[in-house]
Amino acid sequence: MSLRVIVGAGAGAGIAARLFADDGDRVRIVTRSGGGPEHPLIERIALDAGDPANADRLAALAEGAATVLNCAMPPYHTWPTTVPPLFRAILAAAERSGADYVMLGNLYGYGPVNGPVTEEHPLAATGPKGRVRARMWEEAAEAHAAGRVRATEVRAGQFLGAGVLSMFSLTVQPQVLAGRLALTPQEPDTPHGYAAIGDVARALVAVARDDRSFGRPWHAPAINVALREVAGRLAELAGAPEPRLATMTDRELALLGYTDPIWGELEETAYMSHRPFVIDASRVEETLGVKTTPLDEVLSEVLA
Repeated sequence: MSLRVIVGAGAGAGIAARLFADDGDRVRIVTRSGGGPEHPLIERIALDAGDPANADRLAALAEGAATVLNCAMPPYHTWPTTVPPLFRAILAAAERSGADYVMLGNLYGYGPVNGPVTEEHPLAATGPKGRVRARMWEEAAEAHAAGRVRATEVRAGQFLGAGVLSMFSLTVQPQVLAGRLALTPQEPDTPHGYAAIGDVARALVAVARDDRSFGRPWHAPAINVALREVAGRLAELAGAPEPRLATMTDRELALLGYTDPIWGELEETAYMSHRPFVIDASRVEETLGVKTTPLDEVLSEVLA
């Protein structure tokens, strides 16, 4: 029975914790609130992993673990300042304990690309959030190359599924289900790479258990489709009216920025929302056997 330590409170962390536990692994999930799934094999710990004063306790919690999984996600607009100390603390805990290190990442580090993005694309982002995500993987890869830890990363597209927090779940999903106009900071007819949260969790579990996964990144299974199709399938499955979608203007985003700083941060990644950005996830499917869940099945879970 292996011990898996998961840092993070998001839906992906919770699903991965339950998958490990259902297979008989012990899980220690670390969040600031002490929350997480209820399961006989899941221990829930309240700890701020990003607080330097907690470094020794975080390392102690990782003692004896086979894997430390970093699923942490600070507030979006704070990434350039909050992500580095938090991720370095989690990486250090893995190194000190001798555990493998698995990161849950995203696609920001690539910057603009032409054609489907693969794991071989350079991390060429120039914006602050993209650069910080790229740098966190580069530091983990450097630790791996130096023999201090075995490290890997699962990079996921925009989340879809029950319990997720994403632009789709915030700006489109509730409006479509209510039959209202959905204003969203995304072009509705541009192909975009989404990730079902259950697939993301299964990819995390798969890479943690496979020696072939370490030393390189992996893309989570991807659903490459236009926003209008996702919204349309959601409406049809829910018996809601045909969706009405409109892209927010720069002025609307600027005004919303006065109410919540997240809106002012979206300009950096407009290349992902206003031009085609699709994901090649064939590596994880062919090598580790983690397949993409059909869109209708993912949306049915949202409605359940």
